[in-house]
Amino acid sequence: MRRAAIGFGTIATAGVLSGCTANEAFFFDLPEPATEEGFIIQNLWQGSWIAAWIVGAVTLALMLFAAVAYRRKKNQGAPVQTKYNLPIEILYTVVPLVMILGLFWFTAKDQSELLTMKNDQQQSIGVVGYRWSWGFNYLDQNVYESGMPQGEGTTAAPPTLWLPVNEKVRFNLNSPDVIHSFWVPSFLFKMDVIPGKTNAFELTPNKVGTYVGKCAELCGVDHSRMLFNVKVVEKPVFDAHIAELKAKGNTGTFNSEPFSNQGAMPGEKTV
Repeated sequence: MRRAAIGFGTIATAGVLSGCTANEAFFFDLPEPATEEGFIIQNLWQGSWIAAWIVGAVTLALMLFAAVAYRRKKNQGAPVQTKYNLPIEILYTVVPLVMILGLFWFTAKDQSELLTMKNDQQQSIGVVGYRWSWGFNYLDQNVYESGMPQGEGTTAAPPTLWLPVNEKVRFNLNSPDVIHSFWVPSFLFKMDVIPGKTNAFELTPNKVGTYVGKCAELCGVDHSRMLFNVKVVEKPVFDAHIAELKAKGNTGTFNSEPFSNQGAMPGEKTV
């Protein structure tokens, strides 16, 4: 027990001295949420890890106790053998079952809250994931933008989605080719983009900044090139960007027809 405590204390001290926060040291560096709904996911994630640390500590303590209390002594024969111990067997069956049901309940509750579509959004965005980049339709403003696949000598900027801060956004996800996954790590949320099906969710960005996004589904040879940015800005800046897109002629809807050649870029827009 003493050695286990020393070992745990050493790990904790190393984390503190290295400049890690408690979140980084014990919860695998979960990003700080950049949406109102992100705190639901953060609490579920951290609560699960706290439960895991507690179970691990109790299990380790019981193992060390059994190793010390029932260790074989000199000139001592084998201990008395028993076939079973009903109370202990009930304990190690019921306790894990209660833990699993508890984790399931919290997960189902938070998932239901996150995926319930309240249809009170202030902005609607159509996300098109295709081989090997992204297009974004600003459905309420009837404008769009897209970008080039990144990497392999590409000098063009990645596609960028602009969002106004503190406004609820409904995301409609579509793909014309294969399954992709729309993931912004700082939003603590991702969802698959499936051909022939529209997946949707709602989030409210609440922190101004630029956030990286990527495809989280192994979708093919250039999966790693499907990078994009999300800019969360004040409403006047967002409105100015929409006006800029209209001035460029990016009106209508981003073409989401299937692209027969891998790496092909989208054709003309549809109106």
